Amino acid sequence: MTNHDNADKLISFLNSAHSVFHAVDRISRELDEAGFCALRESEAFRLEPGRSYYVKRNNSSLIAFRLPRKRFTSARLISAHTDSPVLKIKPSPIDTSSSAYSTLNVEVYGGLPLFSWFDRPLSIAGRVFTEGPDGLQEHLVDIDRDLVVIPSLAIHQNRQVNDGWKISVQKEMKPVLSAQVLSTDFPSLLSRQLKLAENVRLLDYDLYLYSRTPASVWGLDGEFISAGRLDDLMCLWAAFEAFKASGPSSYLQLAAFFDNEEVGSGSRQGALSDFLVTTYRRILSALGFSYDESCAAAASSMMLSADNGHALHPNYTEKCDPTNRPVINGGVLIKYAANQKYATDGCTASWLKSLMNRKSIKYQSFANNSDVTGGSTLGNLSAQRLSIPCVDIGLAQLAMHSAWESAGVSDIDSLLSLFSAFLED
Repeated sequence: MTNHDNADKLISFLNSAHSVFHAVDRISRELDEAGFCALRESEAFRLEPGRSYYVKRNNSSLIAFRLPRKRFTSARLISAHTDSPVLKIKPSPIDTSSSAYSTLNVEVYGGLPLFSWFDRPLSIAGRVFTEGPDGLQEHLVDIDRDLVVIPSLAIHQNRQVNDGWKISVQKEMKPVLSAQVLSTDFPSLLSRQLKLAENVRLLDYDLYLYSRTPASVWGLDGEFISAGRLDDLMCLWAAFEAFKASGPSSYLQLAAFFDNEEVGSGSRQGALSDFLVTTYRRILSALGFSYDESCAAAASSMMLSADNGHALHPNYTEKCDPTNRPVINGGVLIKYAANQKYATDGCTASWLKSLMNRKSIKYQSFANNSDVTGGSTLGNLSAQRLSIPCVDIGLAQLAMHSAWESAGVSDIDSLLSLFSAFLED
């Protein structure tokens, strides 16, 4: 049987990170316990060599860093993203137009296979904002019970369902909330669910649906792990665990976890924002580096951009590249793309392969089939703001962006080993 120790830790994280805000909150709480000092972007950075810090933006992106005890000349950076494709609840979402039920009006966040969300127990997680005696407050929300379902149409009423089915999000993806027509508005309904005091008013929210099916390990030898949001919480968790466990080295160690990768990274907390570059410059400025010295340090640094990639699919082998056929539990993916959707080149890949060869870490190559359009990730986007040599990496998985994705248990160990070696070597 495959060793499940790290898979069990990942499952614990996945089963608690039901929204991007919960993922970042858990990371920040564990950083607090590990002795990291929380910084605010709105205040000057006062830093001490040898200490560890983190800073958040929008409570959905986070950058953690550890300073060497002595003056450094380069940095080691790891990036991953905190978000995953989901269904987002719209404003004023309660829909009673059926005259028999109450449903919720939702929209799609990111690219996802819609059919994977039908006929499974779902609930709601995210954050709400309230106003009361203590002023404006932000609260995490996770309604921990089976709350809604998006029912599919019976095959008797849609005989063509297996011949190709174009799904209307607006018409067919509304989750059923109640078997009666509700007369209350959504903020009032939420206030009752959250048991808010009468003198506290709910003003607004960022809320998402999530699958209630818990993450699990499966397979003949327990070699697979399945869950929602493996892309990219699998890489996020491994990067965070390795970073938290690492000690000071001769490098500036930095982990950047960005929101909104699934919708292009163009937000104020995304990889295309100034979050990374301003944090990097503020660190070096607080330590007395000149502008020229900070530029030289960036040029001497290295980044691993971590985001999962596609495994060879047993039922669709033609979708894979004919000579680069990564498999689950085959090791860390090194991702290549001529269109620069991935930032890897021969130089950075060779550097990384040398490290993994020395540490006996399994790896494999990923390239898209030339007739199949691939996605993009963080490496090439963050380089537009802070240009650091980069390798795009990840783990092989099946059913990417589905409500239920699958990947390999032993691959988790390979990725953890790589991150640890990268930070400390």
